[in-house]
Amino acid sequence: MIEASCHCGAVRIEVPSAPEAVTSCNCSICRRTGALLAYYAPKDVRVIPQSGATDIYMWGDREIEFHRCKVCGNFTHWSPVDKSLDRMGVNARLMAPQVLAAARVRRFDGADTWTFIDA
Repeated sequence: MIEASCHCGAVRIEVPSAPEAVTSCNCSICRRTGALLAYYAPKDVRVIPQSGATDIYMWGDREIEFHRCKVCGNFTHWSPVDKSLDRMGVNARLMAPQVLAAARVRRFDGADTWTFIDA
């Protein structure tokens, strides 16, 4: 079990394993948050927020909920609005540095071509 948390600790996330790869995306929201995303099935992720500690931001096609800590402002994860989809992104920068250091970084061009740059 790998644990991650926002800066203040009001939002904790548990995932079953360290990510082998994380995605660095240059879309308008990812480049602004600075997140490196690790992907998991939602059933395998446990998000543990303190009461009232999170809020959600949606934009564009409103298919993704971007979650953040309302206390410290850290982007913690995204989840699909359609809960039947089996993929969510966890901000791997919230994991311990040694966990993140072992992951390969994949660069994704989400701003223009929607393809991996260095697949």
